Amino acid sequence: MSEVIAVLDFGSQYTQVIARRLRECQVYSKVYRFDTPVETLQQENVRGVILSGGPSSVFAKNAPMPDRRVFEMGVPVLGICYGLQLLGFLLNGKVEKSTHREYGRSRLTIDREGSLFKDLPEAFQVWNSHGDRLIGLPEGFRQIAHTENSDFAAIEDPERSFYGLQFHPEVFHSEYGMDVLRNFLFKVCNCKGDWTMASYVDSSIDRIREIVGDKHVILGLSGGVDSSVAAALIDRAIGDQLTCVFVDNGLLRKNEVEAVEKLFGDTFEMNLVVARSADLFLDKLKGVTDPERKRKIIGNIFVEVFEQEVEKIGEVDFLAQGTIYPDIIESVPIGDNPAALIKSHHNVGGLPERMKLKILEPLNQLFKDEVRRLGEELGLPKNVVWRQPFPGPGLAVRVIGEITPENLNILREADTILIEEMKNADLYYKVWQSFAVFLPVRTVGVMGDERTYDNVIALRIVESIDAMTADWAQLPHELLQKISNRIINEVNGVNRVVLDISSKPPSTIEWE
Repeated sequence: MSEVIAVLDFGSQYTQVIARRLRECQVYSKVYRFDTPVETLQQENVRGVILSGGPSSVFAKNAPMPDRRVFEMGVPVLGICYGLQLLGFLLNGKVEKSTHREYGRSRLTIDREGSLFKDLPEAFQVWNSHGDRLIGLPEGFRQIAHTENSDFAAIEDPERSFYGLQFHPEVFHSEYGMDVLRNFLFKVCNCKGDWTMASYVDSSIDRIREIVGDKHVILGLSGGVDSSVAAALIDRAIGDQLTCVFVDNGLLRKNEVEAVEKLFGDTFEMNLVVARSADLFLDKLKGVTDPERKRKIIGNIFVEVFEQEVEKIGEVDFLAQGTIYPDIIESVPIGDNPAALIKSHHNVGGLPERMKLKILEPLNQLFKDEVRRLGEELGLPKNVVWRQPFPGPGLAVRVIGEITPENLNILREADTILIEEMKNADLYYKVWQSFAVFLPVRTVGVMGDERTYDNVIALRIVESIDAMTADWAQLPHELLQKISNRIINEVNGVNRVVLDISSKPPSTIEWE
């Protein structure tokens, strides 16, 4: 890789958004743990370093700190939010603990153009999210912008190419944020901007071959975008050294097994094994209503099934997974990363030591839209690449409450109708996700001349770019009416359909 910008992760939910914005500028960026040794960064030819934001205070006992030699590497450094406070704290400036957090929009006024604000307006809106604040500059720094609540909203040391921003330029709420990042990349770091998805494919293939060597890889193929792209990428790299295992866990969409067998087994001619384990999963999930218990149970059985398949296949060294970055940023334990745990994912984390398998996660630095572009580059068909995200635990987290074969069947039929009508309206590929949710309540209805007491289906249809934030899609009323009528008329056991109109945050996209 000719040029790399390192993003040191101090636990911000926006860390990978920073990396993504840099890639949008066709500059390769990579997220590293906050305390990554300088030697590692130097070996990877890092051209610049960004210190991310984070929830910690620099005064906290276990506050995450970088390798202090990062300031001696001779490359530009940009601190964002917590990163700016680190610049002040570690370079002998003065930081104070605020009595309250500053969160939300504010107006940034540029006092000195400098390199970061070259050719930008004198004032514009930015987005803040911080607790501590800088009140005294380190030696060599100067103030270049302020907000109504911060005299040092932007600072620079042009001699050493050190910069700090109290706001988040990476989020859409910050006007001209991309321009600020472009200025850092091209005017400060002198990047060329020649990184493309094609080059990412080439480097990923080289990396996979280097890691795997002549060993064998087993991959859990779900039929969703992430695992499909991971399978195609690994297959491109090592061919017959890969065996894909598709687990029929009884929690899949309608006709999912047949579709996967046809595409990957027949069309792509990959080594494909179908593990038919629906009864095992459903038996273990019987009576379970807590969503975290569902995920844990599914994860444990998933591992058991893989152990059995490994034994059948023979010698296997790696388990490949289609883990993408949002899975990781929402799932890492606090002890391993400054980010807070939001929910667990069954396909993130280590395997039991007895399996003696290493994990291969070739997509774990990518957002969903980047995974889709990668899939297109690999030649996967549109109906796979642009398929909407589907949770690892499957319909288990879309049946609220107890999972039964009857509830699953009702949900499958309702979900199939929703997808059909979204495609008929040419909207399926234009929203982020559209799916049905089975609710554990019954309501009174009238069908014909008879009273009914049946189930409720909720529709969750959202727009998003990277799943970190989302808003409900405002579909035509006529379409919603058609979907509702079809579900109630065609799915036995349903007499009411409701629409979820909550955004993320505060709600998540999935209900569990």
